[in-house]
Amino acid sequence: MSYKALKREVKLINPIRFNSNGKKRSRSWPTEEMGFALLLARELDKINTFYIDKEEDYIIGFRELEIRAENVNGNEEMLELQKEILGFHSEMVMLLHYSVINFAGLMKIVKKHKKRTDAYTSVYSFYMPRVLQQPFFSTDLLYNLIRGCEEILDRLSPPSHP
Repeated sequence: MSYKALKREVKLINPIRFNSNGKKRSRSWPTEEMGFALLLARELDKINTFYIDKEEDYIIGFRELEIRAENVNGNEEMLELQKEILGFHSEMVMLLHYSVINFAGLMKIVKKHKKRTDAYTSVYSFYMPRVLQQPFFSTDLLYNLIRGCEEILDRLSPPSHP
């Protein structure tokens, strides 16, 4: 996510103004806020496209590793396959971290938007239901693939003797 670009958009938004009696003026969505909303939507699309592409690659890669694990011949081939599975597992954990970091960045920029505009409720209520349904936030499939790698490694590991 381009946090810096979103932060620049927030800074372009005029802060909340007050009337002479101390009450907040009503605000419509000015052009600056629309720019922020459009940029945020574009960033969500970019994050999701990357995440979905990686997830699809991992589904295919996992299936290939499963097939190889079923047909492993000899210790040398098994050790090589274990190394590949560990690397693959590591990549998927990194994608999981990518998801968490982007969610945290999104929450941080929405908080900055609220501080600048005092419009947290509208932005939050508009974006958060969308965010919680985004592919990059739905990590169940990724967790299953990670667990699947761990199960393959368990099957390939020699039994420990007490």
